[in-house]
Amino acid sequence: MFSKTEFRSQPVSTPPAAKKRRTILKAGSTLLISIMAPEVALAAMAAQILAVRVWPAEDYTRVTLENNSDLKTSHFIVKNPERLVVDIEGIELNPTLKELVAKIQSNDPYIKQVRVGQNRPNVVRLVFDLKEEVNPQVFTLQPVGNYQHRLVFDLYPANPPDPIAAMIEKGDWHQDLPKDVTQPKSDGKPDAKFDNKPDHKADPAVAESDKNPAKTPLLTRMITIAIDPGHGGEDPGAIGRGGSREKDVVLSIAKRLKAKIELIPNMRVMLTRDGDYFVPLNVRVQKARAVQADLFMSVHADAFVNSSARGSSVFVLSEKGASSSAARWLADKENAADLIGGVNIKTHDKQLASVLLDLSTTAQINDSLKLGKVVLSEISGINRLHKGAVEQAGFAVLKAPDIPSILIESAFISNPEEEAKLTDDNYQDQMADAVVKGIKKYFSRNPPLAKNRLT
Repeated sequence: MFSKTEFRSQPVSTPPAAKKRRTILKAGSTLLISIMAPEVALAAMAAQILAVRVWPAEDYTRVTLENNSDLKTSHFIVKNPERLVVDIEGIELNPTLKELVAKIQSNDPYIKQVRVGQNRPNVVRLVFDLKEEVNPQVFTLQPVGNYQHRLVFDLYPANPPDPIAAMIEKGDWHQDLPKDVTQPKSDGKPDAKFDNKPDHKADPAVAESDKNPAKTPLLTRMITIAIDPGHGGEDPGAIGRGGSREKDVVLSIAKRLKAKIELIPNMRVMLTRDGDYFVPLNVRVQKARAVQADLFMSVHADAFVNSSARGSSVFVLSEKGASSSAARWLADKENAADLIGGVNIKTHDKQLASVLLDLSTTAQINDSLKLGKVVLSEISGINRLHKGAVEQAGFAVLKAPDIPSILIESAFISNPEEEAKLTDDNYQDQMADAVVKGIKKYFSRNPPLAKNRLT
């Protein structure tokens, strides 16, 4: 008889029947492992919510869930009371997602609160309790820039207000002046009156026709300026070395500019955004046209890979290509805002940009150049210019076919010295003053015509 040691050490002959049973058992074990493996892998590879962000605004509220993979969702509306229910597949509830509850502000125009829970394995349910009926857009965005995959909920009001009525409703203009905003400084010349005769020196042809007073109608009407603070929300724009964000700086300048313009009789302002939220480029143009704007001015703070670049610039649209490689580079960068800010491509009119460019006329671009030149001239008094002339490129935001439009790069936020200027109240005030003076000069030389209702 063999000992235990011997039993372990000595080879043992296995009968054929035993070999067969062992092979079958081994195959069964492999099958069991292969069945279990996908579930184990799924648990290991489950999507993770990395960040949650909420951007409330009167236009719409955006909720963004940033994650490490593309998520599959379904959603539906429940009435009485109004609720939006969203089911997200392939994730488990984690602490980051739970933070969404505390992100909802009490003054959010559309969301009362949100409830988050594990509906079933690998499915999380979000329930948004709403303040009014909404038209939700739920979509995903692919990784871009510093962002990974994003799941986006845009909650638009089912009954949006009329843009002109909304602007008039906010029209307590003289009380809109912030405490630290000064009135535009006088340059020693009388303010331009928008109901008097044109500036004869500016246009000899007009001077000749003005010899007969009966042919020169005096016009007094409300002038509407659309001011467009660049970027916003998910899109911070350029970021300076000191951490200043372009979207914050230009919104502050735009609000100062709005307050100063509305101190001028018969002038009012529409901001394309008045808070920290994203507005697609084509929507900025649509907003200006909806209020029948006489001018469109987009405010930005430039950036370049070389921190020594500095100076202010003014750009207008070009039909024939950019006036310089730098202008083309900048236009491409600004036109990428929709990718970073996040546009729902299912509802975005892909053809709009090209259609608007086709509709842009030489007259519109000529008027834009006139406006750009006087604004650039005034800005030169407070900051050095990056270039001494108005530049041109294919900026999508300047493609309104019937509105003189300019894009102002107030300074280089990528330059530490100019970043300090851009965050300084006094510099922001001076920049706003310069633009106001430019607007006055433009209208003194180009009196506004009677407006027809835009269609």
